[in-house]
Amino acid sequence: MRRKTKAPPAPLPQRLGIDPVRLRLPVDRKWATVRDHLVDRLPVPASVIDAMLGEGAVVGTGGPIAPDAPYAPGAFLWYHRDFPDEVPVPFPITVLHRDENLVVADKPHFMAMSPRGQHITQSALARLRRELDLPTLSPAHRLDRLTAGLAMFVIRPEHRAAYQGLFQERQVRKEYEAVAPYDPALDLPRTVSSRIVKEHGVLTAQEVPGPPNSESRIELAETRGALGRYRLTPVTGRTHQLRVHMCGLGVPILSDPLYPEILPDTALDDFRSPLQLLARSLEFTDPVTGEQHRFRSRRALESWPAPSGGPADRVAA
Repeated sequence: MRRKTKAPPAPLPQRLGIDPVRLRLPVDRKWATVRDHLVDRLPVPASVIDAMLGEGAVVGTGGPIAPDAPYAPGAFLWYHRDFPDEVPVPFPITVLHRDENLVVADKPHFMAMSPRGQHITQSALARLRRELDLPTLSPAHRLDRLTAGLAMFVIRPEHRAAYQGLFQERQVRKEYEAVAPYDPALDLPRTVSSRIVKEHGVLTAQEVPGPPNSESRIELAETRGALGRYRLTPVTGRTHQLRVHMCGLGVPILSDPLYPEILPDTALDDFRSPLQLLARSLEFTDPVTGEQHRFRSRRALESWPAPSGGPADRVAA
């Protein structure tokens, strides 16, 4: 078995909180020059690659790669990608907790957790790296771009596996809050289990026959007229799990653009209808310090503002 070669530290600094792209030249194929490989490998015109090499923008462990540098099997290269034009997310990301190991932030709706697709420098990770001057920051878990609430990040690279393992091994108690239609005929609380599959490139996840791979506890916390505020406790963490389970119960979460039907794409600068789903709390034992942590979001869902004097129609026990 071939031993995996550990990548050396990047010789390029981050740009706007984003790491440089890293490439490793294949060892089982050979080109005459590094340029020839990059022309084959990168989805950009050869003229762009020539400009990058001419400017010294492609860097190896020994410094900038010359335009005529011979191919070196197994060598590592780094360069900075061109970022897409992004619409700034016009909401702050609030830090609720910071110690030597962790940052816990209150993420707004519409902000991606990590760089992806059209959301790169405006992601929560990139913004926190810049605002807190923490270039080694990394996410401990996933949170949908459209979902607001608690997002946890790891400061030290040597602790990433420990904190990410908490989520992978289901040792974090997560509680969400959602606003959805109120159905008096729906028997709650209940535990929903189903098999959820999401195919790459398909926007929505589907419930399919087969052994369950997802489980959510659904409780009605409060009602106001035709709306209910729900407390959702996921046991597993499948993509769109809570949204799929609520839709399957006939009470889809308000302002969901995918469930029960896919709505027309909205402009990236349209922040008018946030998904009414909030990651409300996280509770776990710190794997590094042994401390008991419980964090709670300070955000409120706009479809369920704080009462202005009148009580809710009914508060569930």
